Amino acid sequence: MIKSAFARSAPTAVITAAIAMFASPAFAQAAAAPVKIDGADTAWMISASGLVLMMSVPGLALFYCGMVRKKNVLATMAQTLISVALGSILWIVIGYSLAFTGEGPVLGTFDRILLQGMDLTSINPAAKNIPEAVFMLYQMTFAIITVALVAGSVADRMRFSAFVWFVACWLLLVYVPIAHWVWGGGFLQAAGVLDFAGGTVVHLNAGIAGLVAAYVLGARRGYGSDNLAPYDLSLAVIGTGLLWVGWFGFNGGSALGANSRAGFAIVATHLAACAGVMTWMFLEWWDRGKPSVLGMISGAVAGLGTITPASGYVEPWHGIVIGIIAGGVCYWACVKLKQKLGYDDSLDVFGVHGIGGATGTILAGVFAVAAIGGTPGLFENNGKQMLIQLYGVAATLIWSGVVTFVILKVIGFFVPLRVRDEDERMGLDLALHGEQLQ
Repeated sequence: MIKSAFARSAPTAVITAAIAMFASPAFAQAAAAPVKIDGADTAWMISASGLVLMMSVPGLALFYCGMVRKKNVLATMAQTLISVALGSILWIVIGYSLAFTGEGPVLGTFDRILLQGMDLTSINPAAKNIPEAVFMLYQMTFAIITVALVAGSVADRMRFSAFVWFVACWLLLVYVPIAHWVWGGGFLQAAGVLDFAGGTVVHLNAGIAGLVAAYVLGARRGYGSDNLAPYDLSLAVIGTGLLWVGWFGFNGGSALGANSRAGFAIVATHLAACAGVMTWMFLEWWDRGKPSVLGMISGAVAGLGTITPASGYVEPWHGIVIGIIAGGVCYWACVKLKQKLGYDDSLDVFGVHGIGGATGTILAGVFAVAAIGGTPGLFENNGKQMLIQLYGVAATLIWSGVVTFVILKVIGFFVPLRVRDEDERMGLDLALHGEQLQ
């Protein structure tokens, strides 16, 4: 009888215990199956971070130094190097925290100053399948190359000490807020702006800042009359190749995982670069009678920059269309618009990156495919997305332009922005760094 009573009560006890276990908060959390760090995704993102870092040093350094005069090669490289070194430290100290923590509409929090609170299991809500340290590192490579891009507009004439101050102020006051707006939970992300890998945050941002800096510093000595021909275009071609390969990490890595979307983004990126080369080449051939190497590498970078915001939202073949548009629009900006407005943007940062970034951001709203990025564009009957993209472009343009102007004026109050005329004639390598190429 006792055995029979136990037999009747045992199932009841088991069921009761099971109900209690399932109802407990601890089990509910366990049942939610917390996201685990994925080894393959982590490996890809570490690789992508290396590719994007390669875009700065040596990629951008070679690309830029090959297009300036021999007497300014080392000084141009120094600007890229200091952007990487100082920008990386500032990113660790406070930049990452303000850009990618919290959900404030304008700026993040101080929770990750000096990466405090980050441990081996930490993840960022924006990338739940990779360690937060890897996500932080990847985003750092974007920050440093963006500020380094601006240097191309003021090559041959900006004082190095002033540029060091500019790197610090611009990264924290311009890049960090815009990165938060678009990618860190800010108001542009909430509005639905599509920017997969940096049409607004990187290219338009750097392009507008470069244009403002070119106007504030004024033209180089002899601009329009002296021979300002590049020292060694072969270096620029090598730099272009490194940028091109690095862009696979730039755009493909923005999928934040080793997945099909990353593959689509990489294919679209490559095709856009190829189409940009061909378009610029044929336009220059028709307009000037000869296709220049400088024009071809400019077309490649134009295609790469313009596809960047759309790369993770469009079909791979859209990269060809966007690359053709990029080659045409950026050629017009560098050859026609620049001449009409009379500004001296030494290495055409505004014409290639600024115009390309704005164009690509708008085109993302045209070609976006819901099956790829979750948001339809104009061609899928979502015309409203175009207005959202224009909103993102306008916000970036205004903030970057106004704050860059203020930063330069404040720095100029304490430190001369330009080198002396005699230093510019001598060359920045010798005048600022005490070194020169033989």
